[in-house]
Amino acid sequence: MDAKLNAIIESMHDEMIDTLQKWIRVPSVKGEAAPGAPFGKEVRSMLDMALADCEQMGFKTQNFDGYIAHADLGEGSDEDALAILAHLDVVPEGDGWKYPPYGAVIENGRMYGRGTSDDKGPAVAALYAMKAVKDAGIPLRRKVRLILGCDEESGWEDIAHYNKVATMPRIGFSPDASYPIINIEKGICRLELHGVLSNEGLQVIAFNNGERPNVIPGRASALVVGDAATVAQAEAAAKKLDIPAEVQLTDKGVSITVTGISGHAAYPETARNANGEMLLLLRELGVQGDLRLLADKIGLDYKGEGLEISVSDGISGYLTCNLGIIRAGEGGVYATLDIRYPVMTNPDMIIKNVSASLPGMRVDAMEVKEPHHVPAGSELVQKLLDAYHEVTGYERKCLYTGGGTYARSLQEGVAFGASFPQDEDLAHQANEYADIEGLYKNIKIFALAIVKLAGKA
Repeated sequence: MDAKLNAIIESMHDEMIDTLQKWIRVPSVKGEAAPGAPFGKEVRSMLDMALADCEQMGFKTQNFDGYIAHADLGEGSDEDALAILAHLDVVPEGDGWKYPPYGAVIENGRMYGRGTSDDKGPAVAALYAMKAVKDAGIPLRRKVRLILGCDEESGWEDIAHYNKVATMPRIGFSPDASYPIINIEKGICRLELHGVLSNEGLQVIAFNNGERPNVIPGRASALVVGDAATVAQAEAAAKKLDIPAEVQLTDKGVSITVTGISGHAAYPETARNANGEMLLLLRELGVQGDLRLLADKIGLDYKGEGLEISVSDGISGYLTCNLGIIRAGEGGVYATLDIRYPVMTNPDMIIKNVSASLPGMRVDAMEVKEPHHVPAGSELVQKLLDAYHEVTGYERKCLYTGGGTYARSLQEGVAFGASFPQDEDLAHQANEYADIEGLYKNIKIFALAIVKLAGKA
């Protein structure tokens, strides 16, 4: 790396920390729409803060109705620009935090908080990489555009709006996953399941759990009809199934709370779905109808075997399935499935097999995103791998993921960073953190990538 560029990055240490702490302290979870704030006031506040920082650094910015915005370095056509796509919205904080989820506490070289790794930390690193290139006076042959979205964790309405009112660049990367580089993203199929609550067997008064289809819930609670004997039965069943549970007799019924391990829907092997645990426990206690059907066909199975959708290929691995939300009560039974499927799989087959596996339940498609693949030999992939290797010395190789990043919104886009192979993955989990020295390494990698892909020869 150019000595001047490296020295500038080294000088950014305290400023970068201050910026990220300020961003983390905004709880930018999607909320109720308001004028100029389609994803809620907190998300709009975060967007305004980020744009103010971009402008203070000397970048040209544009805000597209509170949905999404961008900041530009250099000149050139929009279509030919090098895009860096990051997002400012975060998933709800959930339970189990040791540190305040929006406190940005620093301890032992780590900054803790929701969004530190997904995706405010990487967004700040990309912003400072652009600033370093600018301050170093490196001439560019194309524009570099940092696109800051506000609905990545939900429905991607931000990207849809951007495509209507602006020109999306053709190539670029999203620092919203892992190194070395992810050039294949699985398809995403999100389904809604509708059923009825049975009046036979164990009577469930309420079972309402889960916040997002793409979040694996770490806790689940249910209220069932019962007495002291039911409490004893539930405790025995939890012990038999090895499910951590708290059971209490209340004036409304028997309250049951189970504890799993939260996580991201794309990586269920690292988590334990509390919704699935609760279904298995309710089945052990005699629940019938569609809740029992969900226990039988899904439970803790995250590969779709019970739903007859378990598939894999040599390019992108195996299918994963997350039961993210359950609502059961007087209104019936409602649930969501977040399915990440391999490149060679037909989503119509998935929907058909799920429907056949859940007789009596209505299955509706909420969203289907096709898989995304950029050839490993492309200039984009190879130059990004060069930047990664030159800074770290680590192996150059391509990976696939079940995660869905903004990279798939580009004609030729990949996920590049921001976590390293040795990093702990806590995206969507309690005690999410960013390693501060890792963020500086990201700045160096991103700056070198900008030079290789946008700098004049």
